[in-house]
Amino acid sequence: MKKIHVIGIIVIAVAIGAIMTTLGSTSTYASFTEAAQKPNTEFHVVGKLNKDKETVYDPKTNANLFTFYMIDNKGVEKKVLLYKNKPQDFERSEQIVLIGKCTGDEFHANDILMKCPSKYNDGKPQEKTSGAKPAA
Repeated sequence: MKKIHVIGIIVIAVAIGAIMTTLGSTSTYASFTEAAQKPNTEFHVVGKLNKDKETVYDPKTNANLFTFYMIDNKGVEKKVLLYKNKPQDFERSEQIVLIGKCTGDEFHANDILMKCPSKYNDGKPQEKTSGAKPAA
């Protein structure tokens, strides 16, 4: 076997190993119920803030702990412990994506993504136009 063939096989093996490592560490979207079934696995859980329950953030006690209640897209509610400071305009968010693990009756999140109402339409859906200009 030529040296170029051996080098090519090694490069291919390293590439396959890198791809498998990347695929193995990705988390998936799930509900709170699915996340609770696999407590050591990281998930993305999509839902909405339960505005009827309190949110707790006391930066004097612990600036990296924010707790609140979220209802996932399947209607399951859990207490969330976010290990970051409280995001700006959190209460105005339309949708929340938590990244973390479920532990017992709580979801321990290490990151959060929020979809907030657009500042250009004041949170109201934009009117669809047909593109035709109105008659004068």
